[in-house]
Amino acid sequence: MVQYIVRRLLLTVPVVLGILFVVFALARLVPGGPCKAILGEKATVEVCERFNREHGLDKPILVQFVNYMGQVLRGDFGESLRYSRPVTDILIERLPTTVELSLAALTLAVLIGIPLGLISALKQNSPIDVFTMMLANAGVSMPVYWLGLLLAYTFALLLKDTPFWLPPAGRLSPALTATPFYEVLGWTVEPNTLKFHVYNFIANMYVLNALIARDWPVFWDAVKHLILPATALSTIPMSIIARMTRSSMLEVLRQDYIRAARAKGVRSFRLILKHAFRNALIPVVTIIGLQVGLLFSGAVLTETIFSFAGVGSMLYDAITARDYPVVQAFTVVIALIYVFVNLAVDILYVFIDPRIRLE
Repeated sequence: MVQYIVRRLLLTVPVVLGILFVVFALARLVPGGPCKAILGEKATVEVCERFNREHGLDKPILVQFVNYMGQVLRGDFGESLRYSRPVTDILIERLPTTVELSLAALTLAVLIGIPLGLISALKQNSPIDVFTMMLANAGVSMPVYWLGLLLAYTFALLLKDTPFWLPPAGRLSPALTATPFYEVLGWTVEPNTLKFHVYNFIANMYVLNALIARDWPVFWDAVKHLILPATALSTIPMSIIARMTRSSMLEVLRQDYIRAARAKGVRSFRLILKHAFRNALIPVVTIIGLQVGLLFSGAVLTETIFSFAGVGSMLYDAITARDYPVVQAFTVVIALIYVFVNLAVDILYVFIDPRIRLE
């Protein structure tokens, strides 16, 4: 097991290097440059030459890439061309928002999608099965931006005078402030250290931060602000998971060992959960891992609609402004998350199916 994990981790190195080089090259091949995008179209040639020289953009692409790789290996993603701030600080501010939103959406998708798929498989060709699959098909077909606007209109405007009202934008109400948990607990942390960055990363996930600090007004307010965007973002993964669960369960239920277990008098509940569902989990776990990339891509639109200051909005602004260091850092971090999630899925296979462990 350890050798397998180490081997997979080593294989991620060329993958990340390849992604970094492709993004690095494509960002610079796009017409236009950061000088005009940041300083405006009226920037003179002399001003742009000085701008490029100050930021090392006047050198050949391969030289720039080698210099950038040296920075990354030292844990330095460079400085934003647009904001003149370390990219690491921007990552710590923005990435937790997207992670929190994606985790909430994935949790909803799994908790609702798997039971719906199970019920649909066990009630095959019944009205429940037809209705469930109609919902799943509708969920896959609805664009995130349309559903997000519909949810915001329904729960923020139509239901504004009812107990079902939900905030349509932002992460917290203006009257509330999310105080970092380490300040609430009285912990002292040296600035610009690894512990400082880790603590701030956790503190920028408002729900988790409020839970650790036991700040219940902020906790419930952050949860309320998270419901609509998480619901909009979870709809497509939820539908895909439901359909995959149904398909996988139906395939397992037709196997000979299930018929033999039924003939021996194994109770239906135990038969479904212990024998059928466990063996049907591998394709379901695979599809859940693949949804992580979908959630991060869908978060761009969701964050824009619900005014969530996360990776999506920052990445869009960075691409528009040709802010190369921000685009590269965010892309690599998202790629790393995707790679490690798929590694976690491969490790889960071993616990789900003992035959994989034996191989």
